[in-house]
Amino acid sequence: MQIFVSRSGEFATARALALIEAERGRWFLLLPIAMAAGVVFYFALTVEPPPWVGVGVTALALTGSWPLRAWLIPRALCHAVVAVGLGFASAQGASFRAAPMIEIPAKATIVTGVVTALDILPNGRRVLLESPRFDTGPAQQRRVRLRLRAADAAEIAAGDTLQVRALLARPAPPAYPGAWDLQLEVYFSGLGGYGTALGPAAILAHPGPGNLMLAGRTLREAITSAVLAVLPGSQGAIAATLLTGSAVTIPPADHAAFRDSGLAHLLAIAGLHIGIVMGLVFGAVRLALAWWSRAALFWPCKAISAVTALAAGAAYLGLTGAHVPIIRSFAMACLVTLGVLAGRRALSLRGLGLAMSAVVLLAPDEVIGVSFQMSFSAVLALIAGYDLLRPFLSALHGDGTPLRWLAGHMAALALTSALAGTFSAPYAAFHFGHIQIYFILANMAAVPITAALVMPAGLIALVLMPLHLGFLALVPMGWGISAILWIARTVAALPAATLLVPHVPGWGLVVFSLGLAVAGIFRTRLRLAGVPLMLLGLAAPMWDVPPDILVSADARLIALRLGDQMLVQKVSGASNFTLDAWRQYWAIAVPRNLGCATTHCLLQPRPDAAGAVLVRGVADADLCGAALLISAEPLRLRCPERIPSIDRFTVWREGAQAVWLGPAGAIVVSDRSVRGDRPWVLALPLAGKIPLGTVPAQSE
Repeated sequence: MQIFVSRSGEFATARALALIEAERGRWFLLLPIAMAAGVVFYFALTVEPPPWVGVGVTALALTGSWPLRAWLIPRALCHAVVAVGLGFASAQGASFRAAPMIEIPAKATIVTGVVTALDILPNGRRVLLESPRFDTGPAQQRRVRLRLRAADAAEIAAGDTLQVRALLARPAPPAYPGAWDLQLEVYFSGLGGYGTALGPAAILAHPGPGNLMLAGRTLREAITSAVLAVLPGSQGAIAATLLTGSAVTIPPADHAAFRDSGLAHLLAIAGLHIGIVMGLVFGAVRLALAWWSRAALFWPCKAISAVTALAAGAAYLGLTGAHVPIIRSFAMACLVTLGVLAGRRALSLRGLGLAMSAVVLLAPDEVIGVSFQMSFSAVLALIAGYDLLRPFLSALHGDGTPLRWLAGHMAALALTSALAGTFSAPYAAFHFGHIQIYFILANMAAVPITAALVMPAGLIALVLMPLHLGFLALVPMGWGISAILWIARTVAALPAATLLVPHVPGWGLVVFSLGLAVAGIFRTRLRLAGVPLMLLGLAAPMWDVPPDILVSADARLIALRLGDQMLVQKVSGASNFTLDAWRQYWAIAVPRNLGCATTHCLLQPRPDAAGAVLVRGVADADLCGAALLISAEPLRLRCPERIPSIDRFTVWREGAQAVWLGPAGAIVVSDRSVRGDRPWVLALPLAGKIPLGTVPAQSE
């Protein structure tokens, strides 16, 4: 029996080593995943770690891998720790480099700053001010964004020094504990606050010559104005978005139609757009060189076309504002161009891994954002899916007859939409709380119009604008945009075009991502191990228990989840954005009025659960025995014992509150206890510190 077990063990070891050897060249592709895991771990902490942690762990693991170089698995584990440490260190470095959050005046103030961006809104304009000054105070390290009055006729351009009386506000806290954190996003973006102009804007000075950045912004503003002069309404708004990267001018109804139909990616300037631009330039240059016999015979036409296309992509990158999504796409385009010049595969997992590593090191805060997650998951699914289905597509193409070519093209288009949309849908569900059902149908109709008419006409319009002939191409571009708008509105109006999905916990998204990486990277039977991981991640909502009660950060919204219903008490001035976030969190389409007309109401989600008392007005002494008291106003109640309570002062100190009611009582989690003490969490409004995770007693 011992010999049998020994031989079986040797056989299993040999098979394992054979699988490892068969995946040679693929294991290192897990290192960018480990780097991203280090970034996620950093942002999941509730206290700021010492600055040496990331670099120290990386150096220690790198040093320890050298003595273990003869042992495969220990060395691989050390390399994984090195990658995690690198990601952690990059996030620490980005947090250290960011300017500290600024104090926002509580009252109206005179704001003076340099305009670095001007956005044209449907009913006004919005400016971004660099180095703003509040009244006569010093220049701030962060920027502020101001919405000008609709009737303000001041001729403002990028680079102008502007002064306006405005009411400012600091970034809002999350809508509920664990929700999307605007303060974190603002911290890494360089913003410090938002505001609304209370008076007309005055231009104090104009910019001097020679500033390339301001020249680029001025060019974008001029293109936007030229487009809107030819194409009115939604046509012009979408055309300006595609040509300059500004999406704020699109009417909300049309923006919602793009979102609900699964076409929102057409409005987010990223990989699709720069791919179309570079593809069009590549084809045009190569065709032009092919017509010239000398160039076709003696010049490297393919390499010249690839480099020219890359230059066009760089120009489009600068024109659209060089946002992180298109920078990431341009990095992939550079790798594709290098592959073309070297005679290698244009798009590969190695290039994707290098691009992901670059983003993690240069912009680690993007790792926890929806754009990073959806784009990389979609590209990984496309590369792995086409590798797996290439024999089927080749057989479908057949002998290349027109009918076969059309069938192959339609199959590839449907496959692209299905792969990219399906495997990025869990990330959309996590961040937005809903998924689109007919995205394949919408993309099969809209993407060809974008690639064949809208973007080519837009590029021609850019070339003709200096000659004041841009309208010749903008009009056909508007025809294509009208067709895409019709598709978006029609698909969005179909029954159940979007479905609200249960809340996906963070650990479920991590497990799904790991499964997608395993299934997409490996090529042997090891890829099958990713399938159960993805299924487990998709099933994560089954183990998630959402709270029974939510209280907003200003206590103007108090909601009770009662089965598949949502009962809300809404006080004047309550945030509709917070209410929408709660609806997505609980996957409830239409909330109902709580309807509490008396001085206090019992909030009991289930017969076996303890009840919380919602107090309206003056609290009665009979409420001293309640499991939890909730009020939108300050509570003043004297009881023999401390009673857990949530009132206006509680949320002022600790942010939004989530409550779970059970037979034993109430469990309360505050936004402060979830986010902790991090650089992007704004300071408490009170001087004294309150212990995290506690529910203060009622006011007396």
